[in-house]
Amino acid sequence: MKNLNQLPSDDAEERLAQLRQLVLGDASWAAQLADILEPGVFAARLARDAGARGLAVTARQIGDALRGDPLGLSRFAAGVEMKAQWPPPGWLPVHVNFFGRPTVDWSFVGARPTKEPFFEGTVREALSRPFNQLIPYRMALSDFVADAPRHAGTSLMPTGLIFHMSRCGSTLVSQMLAQSSNNIVISEAAPIDAAVKLSRAAPPRARSSHEDLLRAFAIAYGRRHGSGEQRLFIKLDSWHAMALPLFTRVFPDVPWVFLYRDPVEVLVSQAREPGPQMARQIMPPALYGLDASATEPDLDYTARVLGTICNAAVDALASPQGLAINYRDLPDAVETRVLPHFGVSPDAVERAAMCAATGFDAKMPTLPFTTDDAAKQAAAAPALRDLADRTLRDVIGRLDAIAATPRAPRPLL
Repeated sequence: MKNLNQLPSDDAEERLAQLRQLVLGDASWAAQLADILEPGVFAARLARDAGARGLAVTARQIGDALRGDPLGLSRFAAGVEMKAQWPPPGWLPVHVNFFGRPTVDWSFVGARPTKEPFFEGTVREALSRPFNQLIPYRMALSDFVADAPRHAGTSLMPTGLIFHMSRCGSTLVSQMLAQSSNNIVISEAAPIDAAVKLSRAAPPRARSSHEDLLRAFAIAYGRRHGSGEQRLFIKLDSWHAMALPLFTRVFPDVPWVFLYRDPVEVLVSQAREPGPQMARQIMPPALYGLDASATEPDLDYTARVLGTICNAAVDALASPQGLAINYRDLPDAVETRVLPHFGVSPDAVERAAMCAATGFDAKMPTLPFTTDDAAKQAAAAPALRDLADRTLRDVIGRLDAIAATPRAPRPLL
């Protein structure tokens, strides 16, 4: 058998393509390879294993094919072989691409739980692994949706959805839930964001296709990676409250919560570090139903966006599936209100793990948690307080009234 270094370049590429197919056909082997972090070790192991399976490749050629891609720029590359069916469990959809034919890219994460505060962290970790650098997995968006029903029967459907105003404790809630090995927690996944943007920008006649796309992502994220997962929780981006009608059509029986906070504190946080949801260049005002030609100051625009998000939540909270939670009631409200609303009764181990998580910063879990309510109130200038009163105080009052209305706990799952 020829050495790969002795083959013409096109033959070498064919051997690498054969190698990728060989790995994809053996889930156990793929899981072992994906756990190797050092590129040199990965290349040597893969070359040895491939040779034992009758395919002669060298560690050097494998190493040359590896490309570090922490930003996920490979999703813009052309020439990736398209697959017609979903990969086996252990893979997650990580990017949706709209350059030319719409596609979905997957990455292998294996049995590792998605415990990062944001899905983006899970993606970065996956893309840092030599396995995902060598073995891309891409599907046409239409094929991704078409193959979803085949997996629906074995996938977890959402136990609960988490909507929020922004900067109001939603990451704390999702991080508490992520402490249990019984839970899969997906936090602000970019592919779900893409599905929601499509639904907001498209004409009503395309509604059913967007529902199918959102449902397909839920099925993909609900596939069990280990043996103990029993529940799926999906935390959405703040602006997704605008798409609550879409979510309630796709998941009519799934309970959800909307988290909110004193608007002064939220505006202080946004003034210090504006979120991408507030950048008109990233999130067109039309997605919020706002006038794209408006030229008010950025913080005034932020307040209007927050008001639009909160008003959308108020409208949807007429449904018994919804529950409003004020930041000031966290973290206790997770156990006393959120979990009963989701029909979940944690055992003693889960409860202790969730409690321990409250001692750390939700967005940076290596740091201890420190409360900042008083500091944000002290930092609020009179103009900011006036803005909060004019644009947000009324809707926050309505949310408070809804939050004070008892909701019957759901039957335990």
